[in-house]
Amino acid sequence: MRLIKRNTIQKKWILEAIKELNTHAAAEEVYDFIAKSNPTISKGTVYRNMSQMAKDGELLNIGSFLGATHYDHNLHEHAHFVCNVCGMIFDVECDENLLGSLKDTIVVSDEYKISSCNVSFGGVCAKCGLKRETI
Repeated sequence: MRLIKRNTIQKKWILEAIKELNTHAAAEEVYDFIAKSNPTISKGTVYRNMSQMAKDGELLNIGSFLGATHYDHNLHEHAHFVCNVCGMIFDVECDENLLGSLKDTIVVSDEYKISSCNVSFGGVCAKCGLKRETI
């Protein structure tokens, strides 16, 4: 039996919010954005929908940073850069073959099956680096 996925208005709001925020948003940020114009939406609805949308491949769960799971609407394989000062997350374009090669170098085990690869780099973004130089 095949389950039918419903396209709800809440999912539409979430996708629109993520695209309009144009960041690697956490569910709390998305909730705050949507609640301004749709105060009846609940945090639980946003969290559940974003988690399910990541499982369904509609969003990319890029991992937890600063205590919150962040999501990306950019679904092609790429890496991320996280600023250690301000916490901003940026897309890092890299050779897709490199990411595929990285997955291929992992030793296969009966203990797990790799289905995705998240690569992130940390450091200081230009904005925070410039601040430090002026202090």
